[in-house]
Amino acid sequence: MMKYLQKIGKSLMLPVAVLPAAGILYGIGYWIDPTGWGANNIVAAFLIKAASAIIDKIPILFAIGISVGMAKDHDGTSALSGLVSFLMITTLLSTGAVAMYTGVPAEEVPAAFGKIENAFIGILSGIIGSSCYNRFRDTKLPDWLAFFSGKRCVAIVTAVASVLASVVLYFVWPIVYGALVLFGTTILGLGPIGAGIYTMLNRALIPLGLHHALNAVFWFDTAGINDLGLFWSGAEGAVKGVTGQYMTGFFPVMMFGLPAGALAMYHTAHDTKKKTAASLLLAGSLASIFTGITEPLEFSFMFMAPGLYLVHAVLAGISAIICSILPLRLGFNFSAGFVDYILSFKAPMAVNPWLLIPVGLGFAVVYYVVFRFVITKFDLKTPGRAEEEEDDENAQLAGDDYTKAAQLILEGLGTSSNIKEVDYCATRIRAEIGDYTLVDEKIIKKAGVAGVVRPSKTTVQVVVGPKVQFVYDELKKMI
Repeated sequence: MMKYLQKIGKSLMLPVAVLPAAGILYGIGYWIDPTGWGANNIVAAFLIKAASAIIDKIPILFAIGISVGMAKDHDGTSALSGLVSFLMITTLLSTGAVAMYTGVPAEEVPAAFGKIENAFIGILSGIIGSSCYNRFRDTKLPDWLAFFSGKRCVAIVTAVASVLASVVLYFVWPIVYGALVLFGTTILGLGPIGAGIYTMLNRALIPLGLHHALNAVFWFDTAGINDLGLFWSGAEGAVKGVTGQYMTGFFPVMMFGLPAGALAMYHTAHDTKKKTAASLLLAGSLASIFTGITEPLEFSFMFMAPGLYLVHAVLAGISAIICSILPLRLGFNFSAGFVDYILSFKAPMAVNPWLLIPVGLGFAVVYYVVFRFVITKFDLKTPGRAEEEEDDENAQLAGDDYTKAAQLILEGLGTSSNIKEVDYCATRIRAEIGDYTLVDEKIIKKAGVAGVVRPSKTTVQVVVGPKVQFVYDELKKMI
């Protein structure tokens, strides 16, 4: 089950990668017309409407992205199946349809059905579509039905499965929706403390790849919070000074805190290992600052020093609490990096963006002092402090030599004969293997990767960083 949930989390990165496009369009549109939101300028209106076409359709993006990501060969047929499932479920369980089934006025239909087009249903549709594709893509039918054999039958089977799922959801969804709303309302009722709890759990779930599921509750409209969508649109339900509280706390951490923690790790590294540590930590820091991608940094110490990672999660929660108390609200479409910070200046729900600078600098000091103290006090094995390798001349990924990196990773995984399935997400290559004893982490690390994670005996995750796609492409060719 854990492996399956991790795969869902990885698949979510595909649709999430589309969001920066909306961020750019929204950001420019709000810079042009920060008060009228497009009402005073046709160019701003055009850009903002274009961005809303992405943000408003996030559930559909999730349905398609999950379906493709979960399909064994990522075939486009699976994407079609995911879309079919989403359209059928949301149509069959729309307020008007339920009113017709029950014979009651639309206004008396439970509110849950008015929120059926949400990220949760998008994810569920993607799972249904990909499951049907993986199970029925090679189906052979009798000659008189041969036209519908193979991939052509997948969408048909998906339609049947979606009808059955809709029947179940007709009874279950109001209960699930009520529970989600209750959970969200409870957190909202806790104010800054609730924001802190959420942010801490978000970081704590990174190792499991399950943080995306938690994000769907707070950032999107799964439980009526929709912090991300309302921050950028300023639509009904947005509250100035409140909306954005589940995003703001990430900015001090990603732009200032983690890079300062990386500096502490560099300063505490052994003198003979400082150069190696610097190359890893500097690249990870730049990714964190400018794009908000933190995995290269976090995986550099997450498993080497889990206690330090717990400290990081707690500090992130504290950041969210402080930012929620202060008159500071920022938002993002991809992650809390410099690009989204600049683009969010003129968003409708932005409040005192400039305040991030003193807050961030304060957190940089806190992260540096706390990280340095914990590392030295408990002699944690952060980058540059691990025991000396037998081979001190480990090969590094020089420039853009993706082919060499792929060769080393393939060798370390036990060659292609040991790989059952391989894929990648925003920063990791994920492989399913046959024999775990054939995996040699030392060889993999010679590629200059940020880390190697082994969630189970049959899975290996290689943390490459933002350039993972290029290494994956070379690896796929070799396999």
